[in-house]
Amino acid sequence: MVVAPLEKFLKRHSTVALDTSVFIYFVEEHPDYFQFCDRIFEGVESGLIKGTTAALSLMEVLVQPYRMKKDDLVYKFYSLFSTYPNLAWIELDLHVADLAARLRAEHNLKTPDSIQAASAIASGATGFICNDGAFRRVKEIECLVLDDLLKSR
Repeated sequence: MVVAPLEKFLKRHSTVALDTSVFIYFVEEHPDYFQFCDRIFEGVESGLIKGTTAALSLMEVLVQPYRMKKDDLVYKFYSLFSTYPNLAWIELDLHVADLAARLRAEHNLKTPDSIQAASAIASGATGFICNDGAFRRVKEIECLVLDDLLKSR
């Protein structure tokens, strides 16, 4: 059962940026977060919402499968990332890099987090789904932290 706060969040935003953790929880069917991620990807797949993510997400999700030599998981992520409908990839160009630097300076974010936030903002997303409370410091976009959904059940 998906909780009301997620449904309300998805209704408020036509474009939602997704942090790397959302992809990992979805592909690996994480016992705590899969139901939320499944609902998010259902909305993206159906076109109810447009999803965006930083190109950095691909690098982040592939590290562990490569490290563990799990080619099947590498292919699963590639399949998801390269064929999923209504999912846009935001490249790290000069505009995103400049915005990331500003966000990192203003909100004391780690470099990967600042790239994720900058990519989300540059994509035109008004919502950002993650599982890291550090993103709450970024006031330029509304953040939904998956751990908060667990608490609202």
